[in-house]
Amino acid sequence: MLARATAATPWGIEARPVQIEVDVHNGLPQVQIVGLADAAVRESRERVRAAIKNCGFDLEPKSIIINLAPADLRKEGNHLDLAIALAMLVAYEQLPQETLDGRLICGELGLDGAIRTVRGGLAIADLGRRLAAREVLLPAPNAPEAAALDAVPVIGLRGLAEAVHHLTGVDPIAAVTAPPLAGVVWGHGPDLSEVRGQETAKRALEVAAAGGHNLLFLGPPGSGKTMLARRLPGLLPPLTLSESIAVTKIHSLVAEEPPAGLLHQRPFRSPHTGTSTPGLIGGGSNPRPGEASLAHNGVLFLDELPEFRRDTLEALRQPLEEGFVTVVRARARLAFPARFSLLAAMNPCPCGHLGDPRYVCRCPPPLIERYRGRVSGPLLDRIDLHVEVPAVSLKELRSGPGETTADVARRVAAARALQAARFGPEAPTPNNAAMGPEQLRRFCVLDTAGRALLDAAFEKLGLSARALDRVLKVARTIADLTGSDAIRAAHLAEAIQYRSLDRRVVS
Repeated sequence: MLARATAATPWGIEARPVQIEVDVHNGLPQVQIVGLADAAVRESRERVRAAIKNCGFDLEPKSIIINLAPADLRKEGNHLDLAIALAMLVAYEQLPQETLDGRLICGELGLDGAIRTVRGGLAIADLGRRLAAREVLLPAPNAPEAAALDAVPVIGLRGLAEAVHHLTGVDPIAAVTAPPLAGVVWGHGPDLSEVRGQETAKRALEVAAAGGHNLLFLGPPGSGKTMLARRLPGLLPPLTLSESIAVTKIHSLVAEEPPAGLLHQRPFRSPHTGTSTPGLIGGGSNPRPGEASLAHNGVLFLDELPEFRRDTLEALRQPLEEGFVTVVRARARLAFPARFSLLAAMNPCPCGHLGDPRYVCRCPPPLIERYRGRVSGPLLDRIDLHVEVPAVSLKELRSGPGETTADVARRVAAARALQAARFGPEAPTPNNAAMGPEQLRRFCVLDTAGRALLDAAFEKLGLSARALDRVLKVARTIADLTGSDAIRAAHLAEAIQYRSLDRRVVS
């Protein structure tokens, strides 16, 4: 008898449907799997047979052919076990075919019939929505995550026997209820008031948070660069629903434990300097998202920027410009979303004390040049704000606390609200940093004084066309922080001062 079931296999951050066909006929007892299956899928025949036997089903030894369609799509992972087992039971006439029709089924089987967790539960539920499935059957730990999409009934299962009882109506299982959206309070985490001094850096951090801009801190060791960076998450708004779904899909693919629901806080990723290129932007023999994609809709913090491999840093150019990473392999071409704000920190020289009045820098000029040369000009050109973070004086260390994270977050919230009204809350352009050329022309109109100031900056600072656009985007954010509809000369002047590491003043 021929039986059919629908399952899914991971494909980037999405899931692709897999039609499972099982044919049972008389012949030499064997199980063949065809349809471009990887080793984990081919091994499922042993797990499935043992699980069926240990759940009390007596199947006569026959020749079994399992076809995984489409044949040109590589199937990988542990997602297909449960669907194969149920299709085999239909082929042996232990279940009617109607019980599998219209259902999307995924799960790994243990030898005792237990259903184990798979990765990408939210992506599977989204596929079920697109296929108009009447139910999505998943391992119980994956069910809350998938149910958070609230688009298709999700059934959480713990064992093969339980799945059979549900399908036959002997002991039906209620669909998992979507978990409530957790309220997120801005201003969480380490507080900005703990940072003494560094008013310019704090202001730049506020601007970066308000507009989603890239930011580079340059300063000696101990000046507070990392401390400032760790306080950025508290300034960021919670994710919108569409952003939350995208972020949860990505993290679901790499998390050891499936999320309990949709993620609401914007990601803040801080990879080690020894991170490889695939680790940072994604890839590998079986392509997986890298740190850049895990920071999607959030922040990627690269501390000690020049210590990263140069080719690894150069790989960030595409996501910084386009908002996604393209991974090409012999059998696949995958695109991982990676629209993040880059927050980087570096010392001015290898010893870190160049320009520090308290210490003598002993680095020879060629060594300083090589050190700074590890970060290319094209990469620096894609960073909107360049800010020097000088050593903190004793007077500043003993000063009282400054503004709290909650105080600054309120201004950031107001600026973000203006941007949401301007672009639309679910628009492809989520913030000022993501504006395209047409939006720049529309929303970044300058008066005569502003144009003259920008022209002078272009000539004196040697700005590129890209840098000029980024100055306009930062000026638009500064205007939003003041609640101004128009970009004034003062807003533009502040944006220009963030473009040069040597702090040249444009007059």
